[in-house]
Amino acid sequence: MELGEPSWWQDALEHLGKDALLGPILRQYPEGGLQGKGDVFSTLIRAIVGQQISVLAADAVWLRLEALVGSIDPESILAKTPETLATCGLSRSKASYIHGLATDNARLLLGDYNSMSDKEIHKHFISFRGIGPWTSEMVCIFALLRPDVFSIGDIGLIKAVKLLDPTAETNEDVVQVAERWAPYRTAACWFLWRMLDPVPVEY
Repeated sequence: MELGEPSWWQDALEHLGKDALLGPILRQYPEGGLQGKGDVFSTLIRAIVGQQISVLAADAVWLRLEALVGSIDPESILAKTPETLATCGLSRSKASYIHGLATDNARLLLGDYNSMSDKEIHKHFISFRGIGPWTSEMVCIFALLRPDVFSIGDIGLIKAVKLLDPTAETNEDVVQVAERWAPYRTAACWFLWRMLDPVPVEY
């Protein structure tokens, strides 16, 4: 897996910079960009923490989880019971999901993602309890650095697209608008999130 700036990032900036809708947003945020950390497990757990709660709430729970277990890896998670994990502010179901993923990490974490399509990766991840399409998409964006991911399950992305194009009234409209940013919809997501919050989104 790539670390740091994706190999395709500069090509994405060139492509998106020419777009009438997103180009001005790129010029507002000339610094920074998506950075790969190469840690699928940590990204998965952080995405599960963030499911269906606000970014602020998710950040608070994540910091408490880090303080409780230290490094976010299967061994550290398995050193705690699901009940103990829940004391960080996790729901009982999320604590159970996280503990279960740590228990099944040998099957969860694959050696070679590069040989797989996005569709194959999603099929693999969503076969595990606690991982739905949105969580899998966050892993593809932030850990695997796949260049052309757009998550229609992300409320922030829907809101940002509708701000850019008020004629996009339905989710289907939003997906259609996002097609103009292919094959670099991952980078588009990064800038759409920046529209709503100047602090870059991280998972």
